[in-house]
Amino acid sequence: MLLEKKREREVQIPTSSMADIAFLLLTFFLVTTSLDLDKGLQLVLPPTGTKIELSRSKIASIFVNANGDVLMDEEEIPIGSIKDKLRIRLNKNKDLIVSIKTDRDTPYQAFMSVLDQVQLADATQISIAEPEM
Repeated sequence: MLLEKKREREVQIPTSSMADIAFLLLTFFLVTTSLDLDKGLQLVLPPTGTKIELSRSKIASIFVNANGDVLMDEEEIPIGSIKDKLRIRLNKNKDLIVSIKTDRDTPYQAFMSVLDQVQLADATQISIAEPEM
């Protein structure tokens, strides 16, 4: 009798856990994906080819040599004092343009430190130029 009552079984693939697997894969990729949040330098650049002649009194020139030494208006100063000296000049002249020039072999960290000090001094007009050879 038991043999006679044997039913035919249908072969089925369980799909109830398919949503769980998709959710776990989605969670895995969201957790392991890294987002690049670097925004770069926040500088507004003028259009190419524009040249304006200015008097020396409207420009604060900063030169960084290959050793990382800083000259501000042809006077050697430490990087940490750039902010204070620039703030004094910016209080006297709101339209002051800060011109940063570097040697070809200047360490990148020295340039970025100078640029950070200039931005901390609340300078809004910054020129990054090549030095005259």
